[in-house]
Formats: sequence, structure tokens, C-alpha cells
Amino acid sequence: MNKPILFTHAAKPRMIAHRGLSGIETENTAAAFVAAGQHPYFGIETDVHRTKDGHFIIIHDDDTLRVSGESRIVEETNFCTLRTLRLKDRNSGEMRHDLVLPTLSEYIRILKHYEKHAVLEIKNPMEKADIEKIVSLIREEGYLEHTTFISFDWQNMLYLREMLPNQSAQFLMEEWTDDLPQKLHKHHLDLDIYYKCLTKERVDKLHEKGILVNVWTVDAPADAAALADMGVDQITSNILL
Repeated sequence: MNKPILFTHAAKPRMIAHRGLSGIETENTAAAFVAAGQHPYFGIETDVHRTKDGHFIIIHDDDTLRVSGESRIVEETNFCTLRTLRLKDRNSGEMRHDLVLPTLSEYIRILKHYEKHAVLEIKNPMEKADIEKIVSLIREEGYLEHTTFISFDWQNMLYLREMLPNQSAQFLMEEWTDDLPQKLHKHHLDLDIYYKCLTKERVDKLHEKGILVNVWTVDAPADAAALADMGVDQITSNILL
């Protein structure tokens, strides 16, 4: 497959390219971000880790084995070592010398070039100082107003909200809990949730609290259509456009 699957709906939500256009290019690489940038996605999602020596690098897993064939624990490895790794082509499985782990700055600059919204997952619990550095880096690029922060770690979200009371931010969830609407409303946070957890009633409860609803990771047009019928605001997908 060399192009995304077009999804149409009368009330089409904003579409987010998951780890770049990862249904076509190797996830979380410049190639995947550029591919997404060349299509009419609203935003491009990615994952950021802190390296051992305090740099910020783009990768989903805690370990590099799946994407590179070499095992390095990201948070226990210096940036220069991680940067020397070459990554696998998603289709052939062969190493591509043009594929490396991007920096956070490289990701932001690609999105800035293509005028795409950044959806940045802060991976793993981070110290407040590291989140401050991430915010500062994006601010220096002039792109904070075009960035949504997401994380499964509640403390990460609280640190971010303390720094940026009005910043777009979505708490990541794999399961629904009935206290979610009130909990998110209290801290002025939106929601990014596994799509199978939602019902129309739950979406309505979130919207009643003024909470934007993003869902992950939806690759079947029929599922996307059902979610659009529920009224979700954003759909994160590897391949749907």
C-alpha cells in the first residue's frame, strides 16, 4: 500500500496520523512525518522520550529492538548512540540508511513546514524539569499554539497544566471509568481514549463537560464511521485519511 485509505463521513472528525503516516512509512521517522504532511491530515502524532544524557528523541517503545534490530534501552542510552542506529523499512524489513530516530526539534520543524498540528505523547513519567524543557523547545520553535500534549501518566498532565493552564492537552486512557468526565473537567483536560471504550452516551457526557474526544487507533473505515456517528472530535489512525 502506498497511499492512505480515504474515509468520508458527513460529520468527519479531524484526522490525526498515528506516528506519522505509519501505514505506509516506518513509524516515527522523518519519512512518516513528511508522508503525512503531504496529505490533508489535521495533525501528526508522535512519542517523545528523554535519553540518558538529557536529549529528547522520537520513538514509541522503551527499547529500540523492534524498529532497529538492536536492543538499546532509550532512557539508559546516550543520544549519539541512539542516533547511529538505522531503522527497518516497514514493508521489506530491511535496514534503510536514511531512517534514523528523529529529534523532537526535527519533528516540530517538519510539522511547521507542512502546517500540521503536533500531537505529542510524553512517554513514561518525566520529571517536571524535563517537561519544562520540552515546552521550552517547542516554544522556541514558535509552535506551542499548534501543539497538543498527550500522556498516559497523570502526573505528566498535572505538571503540564501547572506550566500551561490553557494549553491543549489530552489524557490518554485505555479503559473507561465513570469518573473521567468530572476528573478531566476539573483539570481542564481533554481525552484521548482507546476507541472500543466509547459509546454515544459516553461521548455526550464528555461533551457536556466541554471535553474534546480523540480516539486511538482506528484503521477500519466502518469503525471510523461508527465513531463519527457518536460525535467524536478526532480520530487517530495509521492509514485512514
